[in-house]
Amino acid sequence: MDQSNYTFLRGFILLGFSDHPKLEMVLSGIVTIFYLITLVGNTAIILASLLDSRLHTPMYFFLRNLSFLDLCFTTSIIPQMLVNLWGPDKTISYVGCVIQLYVYLWLGSIECLLLAVMSYDRFTAICKPLHYLIIMNPHLCVKMIIMVWSISLANSVVLCTLTLNLPTCGNNRLDHFLCELPAMVKIACIDTTTVEMSVFALGIVIVLTPLILILLSYGYIAKAVLRMKSKAGQRKAMNTCGSHLTVVFIFFGTIVYLYFQPGNSASKDQGKFLTHFYTIITPSLNPLIYTLRNKHMKDALKKLVRVDHKSTKKRNWKS
Repeated sequence: MDQSNYTFLRGFILLGFSDHPKLEMVLSGIVTIFYLITLVGNTAIILASLLDSRLHTPMYFFLRNLSFLDLCFTTSIIPQMLVNLWGPDKTISYVGCVIQLYVYLWLGSIECLLLAVMSYDRFTAICKPLHYLIIMNPHLCVKMIIMVWSISLANSVVLCTLTLNLPTCGNNRLDHFLCELPAMVKIACIDTTTVEMSVFALGIVIVLTPLILILLSYGYIAKAVLRMKSKAGQRKAMNTCGSHLTVVFIFFGTIVYLYFQPGNSASKDQGKFLTHFYTIITPSLNPLIYTLRNKHMKDALKKLVRVDHKSTKKRNWKS
């Protein structure tokens, strides 16, 4: 039987932390809690920003996209992960693994580019406030989102297709808890230099280029804030940008440390824990980061809770 057909029939075994069964039990509980926080928090942000007319601005349009992205990103990974953590079955079908690989890389690339777009929005709001609504018009915002999703899809298609074409010689054991591109490359039984160079080149485009643009944007923002004579204006600008900058440092810091360090200086388990961090914990932190320092968002969430409470009371009264 052809080895590719053999792998197709058997699927893949996700080793994860199978050599630490007690750790798997703890992780399953932690992952479940953070997944529920992600679902509730990001759904609340989307609903609150849609229902409150004051939040119908470019900044919250991009924030809604980020929350929707985080919902999709975690849902593409966590249900399968919990199945593998809860029981002895560590397998994933070949089709399921391929879908997860494409979707995971696609959505991860989107987040890198979307954070760069959000930094441009903040740069325009603070450095060109009089022209902000003209520059960041609805038509441009939609075009930017379409561009982000399209570029990321192209990146995913190219890299994942190159990876899946690598022969594995029947090896279907992935030393990870998900079908991630580096783990898939490692099981190949031929020289993978060409694929690794392609991954590195596109990684620079998708990860480092947005990060550089973000840092440049915040360099100009810092100059503009320091020139402000009003202390209240400075505080408002810092509060507006602080949340986004915090998310940028957490997300990009983890990815750069994990994927752009020389050689294999990180241990296997350390790499898995870092992947857990930016795929599970970071999406659950985003709603907290964006609401704790944002008065408008906190007011919108309070209004959402009051509306839900009133509708519940009305249903109870009718029954």
